[in-house]
Amino acid sequence: MGEVDLEAVRACLGQRGQQPGPVEVGSALRSLGLLVSDSVVRQTVAALRRDSVGAGVLDPLLRLPGVTDVLVNAPDRVFLDRGRGLEPAGVRFSSEEEVRRLAVRLAASVGRRLDDGSPFVDARLASGVRVHAVLPCVADSGTCLSLRVPNRQRMSLDDWVASGSLTGPGADLLAGLVSARRAFLISGGTGSGKTTLLGALLGLVPPAERIVIAEDSRELQPDHPHCVRLEGRPANAEGTGAVTLTDLVRQALRMRPDRLVVGEVRGAELADLLSALNTGHEGGCGTVHANSAADVPARLEALAALGGLGRDALHAQLAAALQVLVHVRRLPDGRRWVEELRLVRPEPASGRCLTVPALRFGSSGAVPGEGFAELERLVS
Repeated sequence: MGEVDLEAVRACLGQRGQQPGPVEVGSALRSLGLLVSDSVVRQTVAALRRDSVGAGVLDPLLRLPGVTDVLVNAPDRVFLDRGRGLEPAGVRFSSEEEVRRLAVRLAASVGRRLDDGSPFVDARLASGVRVHAVLPCVADSGTCLSLRVPNRQRMSLDDWVASGSLTGPGADLLAGLVSARRAFLISGGTGSGKTTLLGALLGLVPPAERIVIAEDSRELQPDHPHCVRLEGRPANAEGTGAVTLTDLVRQALRMRPDRLVVGEVRGAELADLLSALNTGHEGGCGTVHANSAADVPARLEALAALGGLGRDALHAQLAAALQVLVHVRRLPDGRRWVEELRLVRPEPASGRCLTVPALRFGSSGAVPGEGFAELERLVS
């Protein structure tokens, strides 16, 4: 059945205020002078319901094992990522209007507005899937959808070792960071496994300790019995009701956290996090986007400026608050790889923080760096 037929049936049901049931659809088909048979009615009901619940034609893709992302660039250009890079998804939409209708409906399901006056939206669905949509007035190829599927399985540190993403000695060092209550950040690019690794490390926190997590979008699912997860939210259609990560970090400090965690440091909340780590909240951690561990101080400078924290003040706070950086990378074969551990150390002359190589993991094994002895002391 073509798109014109579906649109006509949909319009007829809308005028009558009816849901797309078999009887109602059969009646609508007859009133439109269309062929009515059991198979046509079944197909029409299935098509209409698919277009009104869940993620429509994308739903089966979201349920495939190993899928992390589903991307729609145009009605006939749908891709997915199963850890091996992008590949054609084998499905297509019948029209640009169908893609736009799905995007608008997904946004509305979480109380968000998506129209030409507000042409993009970033939200988390009730299923945990994160959706980002851009309308044609911004994207020249038509409505674009990006769906990020949450990790359905909790990975432990042993799982990282078993999958070849981390060596045994490397796992022992990371476990030592958690046990010694050292503050650390995990850096890496999009999809590199930062959040997954952080969740695995939080699972090592002693069960008697309370973890409070602040995130823009709920992703961390540590296997821990005493974990409180706070999630921010954007402003509503009236421009009110926003809850920022800065708000969440400040509230988390009032919730007696033994470990304060920021899922992803991306703005002004950095100032509050560093302040907390400098006032007795040991063992705090989080993730940050960066191309390498060596680039993290420059990245933090840019983020600190958003919170009104000057360069000198940032480095003074950073030197006292943060001890270790862990960098992860996604390899060409799709595997995540813990690439490097670095120490954060202030330079005596300038007071600016530098990163000191401590241990690098390569195909030929682990290569100790200048800071390896100090790293061993930190985790002992």
